[in-house]
Amino acid sequence: MKWNEGFLVTGTQFAGGVFLGTGLMHFLSDSNETFGDLTEKEYPFAFMLASAGYLLTMLADSVISYVYGKQKNNFDPQIQDDILLIFTLCFHSVFEGVAIGVAETKANAGQALWTVYLHKIFAAIAMGIALLRMILDHPLLSCVAYAFAFAISSPIGVAIGIIIDAMTQGAIADWIYAISMGLACGVFIYVSINHLLSMGYKP
Repeated sequence: MKWNEGFLVTGTQFAGGVFLGTGLMHFLSDSNETFGDLTEKEYPFAFMLASAGYLLTMLADSVISYVYGKQKNNFDPQIQDDILLIFTLCFHSVFEGVAIGVAETKANAGQALWTVYLHKIFAAIAMGIALLRMILDHPLLSCVAYAFAFAISSPIGVAIGIIIDAMTQGAIADWIYAISMGLACGVFIYVSINHLLSMGYKP
């Protein structure tokens, strides 16, 4: 294995750990805690939604692979993995921005902003690893476009959160947040296991 290839594989494993940790320790815990505040029913809604998110992502990934593979004979699964990683990172940043936008107080917003700042560092590392793998096969402009989309995804999420908070009652906004966090957990677990961590165990 070449040094640069080993570096990329190691970086990919790191990104997989970031995704798995974010899904289980951030998204799932936030969703479960919010459901606990919203309802007295002792049912694992957050875990059910995480399972649904995982299965829906697997279904979408299979459909995209089938359709894209039929259209192009030179289909490269590696490129698909990188693009899926980038879109998931943007998806993650949007949800982090929503958490800031729906914060009830300035103190809560500041705490969420600090958390997003820390997560953004590790997400940016994962983004850089994906762009390093893509830059040889894609024009520089497309890589810049992906990086720009990642940069503006958090501000877009903040705007969405502010709109949700302004147009809905507090409980409705909490329901939306809890459901979306549960589904996002499943998405992150799928991407982490099937598109990141699995790369280090190929024969």
